[in-house]
Amino acid sequence: MEPHVTAAMEAATRDSDAERVTFPEVVAQLMEAGIERYHADLQRNEKTYYLPSGASHVVAAHEVGAVPAEGFSAEGVERAVRAVQAGQIKYREFCARIAAAGCVAYLVSLAGRRAVYYGRTGETHVEWFPGAKPN
Repeated sequence: MEPHVTAAMEAATRDSDAERVTFPEVVAQLMEAGIERYHADLQRNEKTYYLPSGASHVVAAHEVGAVPAEGFSAEGVERAVRAVQAGQIKYREFCARIAAAGCVAYLVSLAGRRAVYYGRTGETHVEWFPGAKPN
């Protein structure tokens, strides 16, 4: 894997955790580096980034500091998404809120222009990127 690609992955995680960038900025940076998708595990405190070739790279992320709730609330996840989009909260609070809503991890598909949040027993909430159309 090219050093500039792993650097982009590590910078995306570091800058998100430090709340220096917004989600749209992260998406743009990762797409420019050729990254196809990433998986954020709220319990393992790590993100795994994937290239179209299947190559991957794991980066340690901030500790959420809370065990995700047992029950999953798609509405709770959606409220957290809307709050972060509106600039009412930042990334760390977003992670705490989705964990409180029962989210254990999420997958961001840059190619598919969506994020899929899921709970302990596989319940999901799909959030389309602004302007993306569900197929």
